[in-house]
Order: sequence, then C-alpha cells, then structure tokens
Amino acid sequence: MSLTRFLTAWRTIPLRDREVIDALVDPAHARPSPELARALEAWPGSHYWSDEPDGRHVILTQPAAPRRRESWVVHALLFAATLFTTTLGGAIIAGAVDPALLLHPGIWIRDWTAGLSFSLPLLAILLCHELGHYVTARRYGLDVSPPYFIPAPPVPVWIGTLGAFIRLRTILTDRRQLIDVGAAGPIAGFVVALPVLVIGLALSTPIAPGASDVHGMILWFGGAPAAQLGDSLVSLVVRRLVAPSAAAVTMHPIALAGWLGLFVTTLNLLPIAQLDGGHILFAALPRWQERAARAFWIGIMLLGFLWEGWLIWGVVVLVLSRGRLGHPPVLDVYRPLPPSRRRLAWASLALFLVTFTPVPFWIREFVSIA
Repeated sequence: MSLTRFLTAWRTIPLRDREVIDALVDPAHARPSPELARALEAWPGSHYWSDEPDGRHVILTQPAAPRRRESWVVHALLFAATLFTTTLGGAIIAGAVDPALLLHPGIWIRDWTAGLSFSLPLLAILLCHELGHYVTARRYGLDVSPPYFIPAPPVPVWIGTLGAFIRLRTILTDRRQLIDVGAAGPIAGFVVALPVLVIGLALSTPIAPGASDVHGMILWFGGAPAAQLGDSLVSLVVRRLVAPSAAAVTMHPIALAGWLGLFVTTLNLLPIAQLDGGHILFAALPRWQERAARAFWIGIMLLGFLWEGWLIWGVVVLVLSRGRLGHPPVLDVYRPLPPSRRRLAWASLALFLVTFTPVPFWIREFVSIA
C-alpha cells in the first residue's frame, strides 16, 4: 500500500545499507488514522514518529540491499576462546590452578572447569550488554555486526578477557537512534549484573567484625587474599542487605563476576568519544558533548593518582578514538529528541553514578583473615 496519500511532503535519503524517508504526515492522519496505521503495518521496514515544529513526522526505513552474510564462525570461535580463558582465569582465582604451571596443560586441564562459576555469569553479562546494542540497532534496520569477544591470557589479564564489542557499519539516522542504541547495552548488562551480584554475595563468606582488620569486599587469588575491591553505591547497598552484620566478605567467583559487570557498566558510560556514554551525551546535548568529554577525560586521568588503571583506560580510549574525544555526527542532528529519550539520558546518568567506583581495587597486605 502506498503511503503518499497520507503525507504532505517527504524526502528520501539513500544510504548504502538502507533508505530513510522523512515524511511530514497530513494533519488528518497524524494521530495516526486507522488507514495510515494499517499502511504502516504493511511497511517492509521500521518506522517511528517525531513531533516537530512543522507538524508530525514519520521516519521510515527500509533495506536498500540484501543483508550481508556474517562470519558467524569467527564470532563463535572468539566466544569459545573467551570462555576458555575466562574459565581458566576463574580457576586460578579460585586456587584450583597454579598460574606457574600454565605452560604444562596436562597438569591443570582437569581442574580448569573449576572456573565456570566465574566465567559463565561474566560472559552472560557481557553478552547481554552487547546484545542490547545489537538487537536495538537491528530493530532500526542498521548494519551492525554480531558481538566480537576478546580473549586474553589469564596472566597478566587475570579475568581472561578484554571485553566484547560490536561494529556499527553505518551512520545513524538521528539522535533518537543514537541514544537508544547507546543506552541499551549498559542497561541490559546491568539488569543481568545486579542479580548476579546479589546471588554471588549471598554465596560469599562473611567476615565478622573484629575477626580481621579488613572491611568491604576481599578478592582471593590463588587461594589467598590478594586485593580489596572498591564499593559503588549499588554494591554497598547490596552488601549491606545481603550480609548486614559482616565487616567484610570474601568474594565468591559469582560475586566477582557481578562486580565486574557493574564496573564494565561504569567504564562504558563515561561520556567520552564513542563509548556508550559518549553516544548518550551527544544525543542529549550535541553541542556540549566534546567539552564534557575533555573534562571527563582529564578527570579520569587525575583519578589515575588514586588508581593507575584510570590512566590506562584514558590512554586506551584516546588511542581507539584516534585522539578525538568528540562524537561523530548523525545524519540529522536537528531532529528533536523525544521527552522519553531525555528521561532515558537522565536514567543513564543515574546508572553511571550508582555504579561508579573511584578506586576499583587495590593490592594490600592482609594481617589475618580466615
């Protein structure tokens, strides 16, 4: 069914992967009318509405070419490799595998599965984070890759992974698409990380007041206490609810996976360059994003005096963005952002604040702990 009889004016924007039609709807059909609603149901792509000064627009997208074939074997192999390295890292953390014997797999391979209680929840969080981006992008008809997982050797990257990412292979239409795609990942990852943290802290071993000189969350590595993890507002509240009488807890591998999920959420929500937070801030305040990105980058570099990892992350972001902390443009930056997406931006800011940890972890000497 043709849509032209419902429209006052329209423009067509041909792109490599899709065709975008920005159409001003006839006021008689702008509610929309039942006839237009039926026509939109038959549209061979996606659509959404935009209330603008000149009237109500409908933004239509349809594929311009057959969808490219993905190299699913590559993605599956990377996922399998990451599952192996994170499980091995979890086994080392649990003390089931001696890191000094990694070059002799015949000795430790049977004990490798002891790390599954760490790797499975961690990969579930990372996978849901990336699928949040992927599914939202596909809903808008965008050309996007499946998740790439990055395996890493457990020594020195003790968790066995450098995370995961997807590739957006096209320009986004407007700021609504940008904020939806950018915020979907952190929110989806947080929704999984929070119950993982709750379950993990319930399985962790509480340390009674006076039984040790430590407080907070204690990370064991190789069967011995090795580091203290910093609290975000979320982890502090969960820990007080789950173990209210404990001065500290020795972290179960599941709890560590949940804590890392919150930390990944924080890192991605920094409003810098093309991190998720950069997408969200550019969508909400395009004129301020670059200035805010510079301020936040300087801020995390200053936090490097408290924890050196912030210095490393700041350099990594700068390298990946090729020295540009600003955000690349979208196709139509002037289309108004709906009020619901402004609320989404505020929710993303709140999520960043409640998951942020100034000093994520530090190595310390433990006088006595049992």
